[in-house]
Amino acid sequence: VLPQSAKLIGAGLSTIALAGVGVGIGTVFASLVTATARNPNLAKQLFAYAILGFALTEAIALFALMMGFLILFAF
Repeated sequence: VLPQSAKLIGAGLSTIALAGVGVGIGTVFASLVTATARNPNLAKQLFAYAILGFALTEAIALFALMMGFLILFAF
């Protein structure tokens, strides 16, 4: 059984990934805007790629959040 302080520190450290996810999502949509400005004819296809990138990046956030909750409540 882990002490309460170790649980809180571990859960806090697991949420650091959420900052990286925020940067990643910002990068995905910044790239979408840049690519659309360069070639407006491909806007529909680029938007589909951006949504895919957003979903994959957001999955990392959900995994990090899940790990934080597992550390807090499962051990």
